[in-house]
Amino acid sequence: MSDRQPPPGGALRILTGILRLARGRADGFERFTSSTQGFLGSLAPLLAFPIVGSLLMLAGGAGSAAIGDLLATVCAVLAPAVLSHALARLWGREAAWLRFITAFNWCQWVIPLAAMLVLVSVGIAIHLGLPTNAGAILAMVLLGGYGMWLHYFLVRHGLGVSPSRSAILVIVVNFGTVLLVIVPRLLMLSGR
Repeated sequence: MSDRQPPPGGALRILTGILRLARGRADGFERFTSSTQGFLGSLAPLLAFPIVGSLLMLAGGAGSAAIGDLLATVCAVLAPAVLSHALARLWGREAAWLRFITAFNWCQWVIPLAAMLVLVSVGIAIHLGLPTNAGAILAMVLLGGYGMWLHYFLVRHGLGVSPSRSAILVIVVNFGTVLLVIVPRLLMLSGR
C-alpha cells in the first residue's frame, strides 16, 4: 500500500473505498487519507448520531440514562482506535495505523447494511420454510462472521501484519471494547 494521498472526490472517494474494502479489495485503502483530519472526519458521523440521540433523550427527561448511553457509545467508538494503536505501535506498524483506523471507522457503516441484507435473505428463507429459530441463529452467524472477517481483512491489509497478529488484534479490539462498555454498566447495576 502506498503512502500517497488518495485522489480528490470527498464522499464519492470514501464510499468507493468502503465498498471495495467491504468486498475484500485491499486497494480500497487507497481511497482514504493517512491524516489526522481524515481520522477525525471518520469519527464525526460515528459520534454525531449518538450525541443527537442523547440530546433527544435528555430533552425527553431521561437524564442520567442519556448520559450513560452517550458515554458508553463514545467508549465503544473510541476503544478500537486506542487498542489498535497500542498494538500497531508495539508491532512497528504505527505509520500505517492512521489510514487503517480511518478506513476501519468508515467501514463500520457496512455492518448495518450487511445486517439488512442478511435479515432480508433469512426472512425469505423463513418464509420458504426455514424454522424461525434456525433463521435467527443463521442470521447471527452470518452477520457475526462477516463482521469478524471484515475486521480481520482491514487489520491484515491495512496494517500489513501477519495472519496471527491480525487475529490477535481483532480479538483484543472486540473483547476490549465489550469489556470497556459492559463492565461499567454491570458495576453500576450492582451498586443499586
